[in-house]
Amino acid sequence: MIILISGATHTGKTLIAQKLLEKYKYPYLSIDHLKMGLIRSGNTELKPDSTFNQLTKYLWPIVREIIKTNIENHQHLIIEGCYIPHNYKKDFTELELSHINMISIIFSEAYINKNYQHILDYSSVIESRLYDEISKKRMIKENFANHLGCNKHHIRFIYVEEKYDIDLIIEEISGLLSFSFYK
Repeated sequence: MIILISGATHTGKTLIAQKLLEKYKYPYLSIDHLKMGLIRSGNTELKPDSTFNQLTKYLWPIVREIIKTNIENHQHLIIEGCYIPHNYKKDFTELELSHINMISIIFSEAYINKNYQHILDYSSVIESRLYDEISKKRMIKENFANHLGCNKHHIRFIYVEEKYDIDLIIEEISGLLSFSFYK
């Protein structure tokens, strides 16, 4: 089973992936780690602050083929990151899609307005962020765009309005997991 966890920056994707790793022992791949490895190794001219579209265009084909390789080898993997396009389904066969579950984390505007500083304070709970500058306005815009994209492409999402409850989020994502091994 492949679990894709998407969402705008600062929505807790890495924390969720880490908690799922601890609970189910499924490995996870952070697309940000892949991005930084490619940038720091000089294998791309992109920069950490390249546009979202540039990074998605470059990273998604690599991630897509990692997903296909895992499916071919009957391996479980959690992949988290904001560079998963909403129209990802077009890149897979129906059989491949039967092994993929995607969920997105979306913060409401009210949640961001009420908890903006807390979101920023909590942003390095799993990993250090070297480039952590995001305005409240941009955070609201990115979550709104993600919400629209999820609705347009029929992607499951968790909409955080009142409280970010990691246990409830893990429980909801756990419901997506199929514990039958590949045949």
